[in-house]
Amino acid sequence: MRRLVAVAVVCAAAAVAPAAGAAPGLLTGIYEEAETLFAGDPSEGVATLGELGAGVLRLNLYWNRVAPTQPLDETDPADPAYDWSLYDRVVLLAKQRGIRILFSIVFTPPWANGGQDVRFAPRDSWDLQEFARAAARRYSGRFTPPAPPAERRLTGAGSVLPRVDLWMAWNEPNNPNFLKPQGERAGSRFRPASPRIYARLCNAVVDGIHAGERIMRVSRGTVACGAMAPRGNNVFGGSRPSISPLLFLREMKKAGADPDVLAHHAYALSRLESPSTKPGSKNAITLGNIDVLLAEMGKLYPGKRLWITEYGYQTNPPDPLFGVSWARQAEWLREAYALARAKPKIAMLLWFLVKDEREVGRWQSGLVSAAGQRKPSFDAFREIAR
Repeated sequence: MRRLVAVAVVCAAAAVAPAAGAAPGLLTGIYEEAETLFAGDPSEGVATLGELGAGVLRLNLYWNRVAPTQPLDETDPADPAYDWSLYDRVVLLAKQRGIRILFSIVFTPPWANGGQDVRFAPRDSWDLQEFARAAARRYSGRFTPPAPPAERRLTGAGSVLPRVDLWMAWNEPNNPNFLKPQGERAGSRFRPASPRIYARLCNAVVDGIHAGERIMRVSRGTVACGAMAPRGNNVFGGSRPSISPLLFLREMKKAGADPDVLAHHAYALSRLESPSTKPGSKNAITLGNIDVLLAEMGKLYPGKRLWITEYGYQTNPPDPLFGVSWARQAEWLREAYALARAKPKIAMLLWFLVKDEREVGRWQSGLVSAAGQRKPSFDAFREIAR
């Protein structure tokens, strides 16, 4: 959204089985990076997630950050060009708290896309597939990294890294903040481009993750595609083109995208809309009209389930423009999870985020204020997680 802010062979459905403490059929968790991935010491942030009872922690696995230069062997997670240190420490801490990681693989390193912005896809999707294979091998539950130099030593270094079996390809690919281009010229007209581009990204991540799992002889994890922003303008030649979720889904299916599950970000469009409010725009899919998306999925991807990998309401204080009261945030958090639990096709709902960002103009949907005060939504989340 406004900021950039994871053995016996079992069936794929095992990967979306409820975590301990979650209601049957629904994984509950948090999308949070500031207090975990980018914290100087992530132990406090992960401890807070454990106190909340979060079953899942979603993190972006930044390809451009892990591989700033091209590895000699892109499928080898121990290739010296790779730097996994931020991620190793979080998966080790999460394992101690019984929290599963969902990794969203995002952003292309310049060496893979001809020096373009990280939002542009790789020239050869094979590079992305090989990175996904390396990631699946590293976090297979059977990989022991070599001990790093003293200045990069992590707690648990030299130990087997925990398993990650929840994955996602990219983030909001129908939004130019995350994938470009969104549209392209076709003769005298413009047409959508990002769904076709994204289908290649989706399949590269799906194929790479499952190839890595086969190499390590572990059970098949689950890879989601979609992770769409809740709305788009469908103006493909405008100054800021974006694509509505339903059109994006249809076009990515037409282009051959083959995910294990679908993902979506079902935010309400304003602070005036409750989780059950239907959006006024036909180009939007929120939790209030999620049945429309589920019905379309039934036609295009019969049998596939849906992960809602971002959701939340900002609060006032601190944000008087976009925020709801602290009490209302807690009320609508409970309502959102009740709505999701009532729909068997929804397998996951992740709240964004744990702690408000310090700049009021950024995201303020935390369960804790920037000053550290717990909002009523903190206890509300802890209740629903149980």
